[in-house]
Parts: sequence; C-alpha cells; structure tokens
Amino acid sequence: MLKTQGKFYLADASLKYCMMGFNPKSVAAMLEDIVYFELRRKGYEVYIGKNGTKEIDFLAVRRDERIYVQVCRNLPEESDRGAANLLETKDHYPKYIVTLDELAAGNINGVKTVHLADFLLDEDY
Repeated sequence: MLKTQGKFYLADASLKYCMMGFNPKSVAAMLEDIVYFELRRKGYEVYIGKNGTKEIDFLAVRRDERIYVQVCRNLPEESDRGAANLLETKDHYPKYIVTLDELAAGNINGVKTVHLADFLLDEDY
C-alpha cells in the first residue's frame, strides 16, 4: 500500500532557476518533474509514496494499467539502489527505472532500466 507524500512538481524549471539560481544537486529533482509530467501527458493518474520504508517515486494508473517508476540520475555500478524498492513490491505490474545513465540498460529481475530519452519518446511506457 502506498502512502501519499507532500511533493510538488514544477511545470517550468526556469522559474526555479530564475529565483534560486542553478544548483547541480537539483538535477535529480528536475528529472522527477519531467517524468511526472510525461506520465500525466500519457494519461496516467500519478501517485507518489512508500512501500514500507522504501520510497517509490511514482505509481501510475491508466484504466486497467498500472506501472511503477523509479527515477535515478545515474546508477552506481553493482548497486541495486534504484531497483531494491521496486523489487520489494510483490505484484506483477511493470516496473521501470528511468535514468540519465547512458550505459545502464537492461532488466534486473523484471525491473526494466530505460534512458530518459527513450522513456519520453516511446509511447509504450
């Protein structure tokens, strides 16, 4: 069961940069904004929450479909940091990690890793 967290997403990141300046640490948050709005554009209702102690960035629901999406700027080698929380979700809905890491692709026990550009351009997600 996912519990809601109080998160807000910016439709225009330039407003934040205008007021606060650019901070390289905020790139991860901007990626979440991009993925959130892309899921909404594709017609999903989007929920944010936790599975136990693990955060799940997005649970997206459209009609009878449900997908889980975790957003990671990059994935450390030999780490399951992005997939661990999704792997603990014991249903059989599709699970994705969206990343900027160009070398991280594939499938970790059913959790598919995709580059942000592929996620944005492919209507299957």
